[in-house]
Amino acid sequence: MAFDPDASWRLSPQVAVRPEPFGALLYHFGTRKLSFLKDRTLVEIVQSLGEQPSARAAVEAAGVAESAQRTYIGAVGALADSHMVVQRGS
Repeated sequence: MAFDPDASWRLSPQVAVRPEPFGALLYHFGTRKLSFLKDRTLVEIVQSLGEQPSARAAVEAAGVAESAQRTYIGAVGALADSHMVVQRGS
């Protein structure tokens, strides 16, 4: 399934978030994959996905400048590809 930034997303229920000074570690208990989020804004976006109507809305709510939104949306898309975030309802 292709990543749609206008769809509703959330952190996978199989993922644990561990805050770190540099950002956060994400650990997926199903795939045993570990992801390093080295950007606190991205951590904020990922943690707010379940509260926002879409990934794009989560990026905007985090106050990301329009010129940088594509980068953050791409990062959320990469997390979707690795099953760290999933569409709501799935």
